[in-house]
Order: sequence, then C-alpha cells, then structure tokens
Amino acid sequence: MIWRDNTGMICKYMLFAFSGFCFIFSISGCSALLPEARSHVESPWESFEYAKKSFDAIKPYTTTTSDLTALGFTPFVTPNIKILSYLDIINRFMPNASITKEDIDKELLQCIGAKDTCHAYEISLHKVKSKRYGNVFLDLFRFKRKSHKLGWNFWALIVLKHDLVVYKIWSGQPKVDEYQYMKNPLGPFQEPAGLAKDAAVINTL
Repeated sequence: MIWRDNTGMICKYMLFAFSGFCFIFSISGCSALLPEARSHVESPWESFEYAKKSFDAIKPYTTTTSDLTALGFTPFVTPNIKILSYLDIINRFMPNASITKEDIDKELLQCIGAKDTCHAYEISLHKVKSKRYGNVFLDLFRFKRKSHKLGWNFWALIVLKHDLVVYKIWSGQPKVDEYQYMKNPLGPFQEPAGLAKDAAVINTL
C-alpha cells in the first residue's frame, strides 16, 4: 500500500517535470518573449538627418538667436538643450594645460574674451533601441545572451556672442548597428562574462 502511494507521488513529480520541460522548449525559440529597451532624448528631430540639416542651416556671423529659435535650437522652448557660460566653454576646449590658446580658433577666443556676453548651447541627442534575441531558455538562465542595438546619436555646440552665432561644431554617429554576445558555461552560477556595458542594453538584463 505504501509502495503504491510512493509510486503515485513519483508519477506526479515526473509529470510535473515533464510539463515544465515541455513549456520551456515550447518558448525556447520565441524571441518575442525576451526584453527590449529603448532610450532617447526628447527633441523636435526624429532622425540624425533632420538634426544635421537644421544644424547646417546655422551660419556663423549671420545666424542670430531669433534664427536659432526658428530652427529649433532654443533652450527655452526645446527640451534638453544646455546653456553654457564662457567658463564652461573654456573647460570644453581647454580641459588641460597641454591645450593652449594657439590651439583654439580665433573666433572662439574672441568670444571667450568677452566673458559674460559669451555663451553656448549644447545639444546632445540620441535614439537607441536594444533587443535581446535567440533561445529564451539559454537567455533566461544566462547560458547565452545575444543583443542587437540600433539607433543614432548627434552632438553639437553653438557659441554665441551677444545674440550672434560666432562658432559651431558637431559630432555624431548617423547609424548605430551593434551586435553583442555573452556566453556563460555555468549559466546562473557564474558571473556574466563580458556582459554589455551600454546603458540601453543593461536595462534589458
């Protein structure tokens, strides 16, 4: 009688384990169940091309603050535009003693010399989407994780003396397309080796 009761319990455990494995294997190929992260800076420009086009319309010693407002470059209306003082500008272009005034453009030096009448707008934009893909079982238990990051980023600095643009500079990446891969032979019992350090990817972990 006792043997029959134990057999019944063993069968229940086996059925439960089998059901669990069936469920895991049924979702293992469904990448839609894996996390996805998005990171972006709110702005009027939905793409790198639009941001760059607006920036290209700025002409030093011609464009005024009113013109910048029309183009969208105004910190009082457009979010996430930072106003820099002349001291901030010095720190941007001369961060250490190895960079001297001789290394700086004349227009920029003249503006810095004006001190309080010199300021700048700093624009830092990005739009990034990160998606994990692959085997759900291997991903959830950290045996193997793969992620794909897509997007763009754009940075610009517009320097003004009084209400006139006297200098501008930009940098950026029109197309971000990165694949990241992590493998842990011991899965959850091992620290993630080489796990993505990018914030947009970390948010999906």
